[in-house]
Amino acid sequence: MTGRPYAVPVPKGYRVGAWEVREPLASGAFATVYAARRTAGNEEPRRAALKFLPTGTRTPRQLHHLRELAEREVTLLRRLRSPRLIRMYDTLTVDAPDHPELDGATVLVLERAEHSLDVVLTRTPVPESGPAVLAQVCEGLHQLHRAGWVHGDLKPANVLLMRDGSVRLADFNMAAELEGTHAYAPAFATPDYTPPELHWPELDERGTRVRPSADVWAFGVLAHVVLTGTYPLPGGSAEARTEAAMRYARGLEELRLSPGLPDAWREIISDCLARTHRERAAHGTTALLRRVEKAAGTPRSPRLLRLPRPRPAAWRRPALVAAVSAALLAGAVTATYATLRDDEPSYGYHRCPFGSVCFFSEQNGTGDMCSWSGNDPDWLSGRDTCEWSRSKPVRSVFNNGDDSGGLGGVAYFRGRDYVPVGPDINRPNNRKRTGCTSVRAQGNLAGTYAPLSHRFIEHC
Repeated sequence: MTGRPYAVPVPKGYRVGAWEVREPLASGAFATVYAARRTAGNEEPRRAALKFLPTGTRTPRQLHHLRELAEREVTLLRRLRSPRLIRMYDTLTVDAPDHPELDGATVLVLERAEHSLDVVLTRTPVPESGPAVLAQVCEGLHQLHRAGWVHGDLKPANVLLMRDGSVRLADFNMAAELEGTHAYAPAFATPDYTPPELHWPELDERGTRVRPSADVWAFGVLAHVVLTGTYPLPGGSAEARTEAAMRYARGLEELRLSPGLPDAWREIISDCLARTHRERAAHGTTALLRRVEKAAGTPRSPRLLRLPRPRPAAWRRPALVAAVSAALLAGAVTATYATLRDDEPSYGYHRCPFGSVCFFSEQNGTGDMCSWSGNDPDWLSGRDTCEWSRSKPVRSVFNNGDDSGGLGGVAYFRGRDYVPVGPDINRPNNRKRTGCTSVRAQGNLAGTYAPLSHRFIEHC
């Protein structure tokens, strides 16, 4: 950051709400991100990243544009809580009449990352963990697309690496919600990661038409950069590479990928960098994710439920998403129980170990977690207990399992020893249980669920 101008300069020690600004982490054309620590209250988290989006000292036209960018990001982060998207804790507005450059600025309080991918690539152009990182990036795109959004600016700077090694997609200023097959986004993007058809797009009063295939192109470029340290199109500058992309799109030049790419990745990247939107659209992120995970040698990620899109302002109400179905495991009769360690983050489905079923005390995989890799007839007795379930209901579940052993669901019961009690007694014979979650499903539970036992079954 040394010597680089900040979009929003904020002095170290400046207070915003309960937060104190520390060192700058990153700065782009429209925002600056600072490390921050909590100075008031005992709430978690104690550390965060503050993203300042400016509003002061701008022309009316600039103000309108910046406000739109802020609203895009806030809207997406409030609506979507997915394991591979950066989490937003809060939004604040700066009240500082004596500092016109800060007064009225929007501040996003975000999950704190350790590094961005571009920092890693600067230090190690071809990182050993590159394939695993790419699998998580693709998973994040899959989550976005399934929810009906296009990222619009995927690049290394917008891929964040967390303290536990997991990946988050971030910076959704250019994100757009799909309206049918396309969305409208601002006429701005990073040239090296922009598909040929968007270098000279048709514009109208709503902006540029973008499709999920634009993210697929960006992922292809990103994968080539991570795996080889080079761009897939020739040129010593972004302008030269853009010219090469346009020639390639017109059929005047062939794609010449690095000879060092393994065959599996070569095929994936070639499909992502197909010349036209129509060709790329045939390789959506659902199928692409499975291919990437196979090439990377990483465990299969969970299948995501297609959740209904919220109505206007629906993010202001508690989500009532019935997530019925998850789980696995090849008939392990003896349960292996895992409690959350004190040094682990208290949020996100990603905490659930592969091959386990996990129950959470709060929605979206947050709060206290109990996980098992087998059946458990009594959560409250034995060597290991799910102690928080004595006083808190289960509000979300993730079956991060493997159905190769023929067990494709986990059923949970209000009674011990898998016994239906209370309202479960009146259900049909084959559904006398509190709930059932299929393998690799995750989501929030509607109502108050208080199970005391669970077991794996063939299917829900």
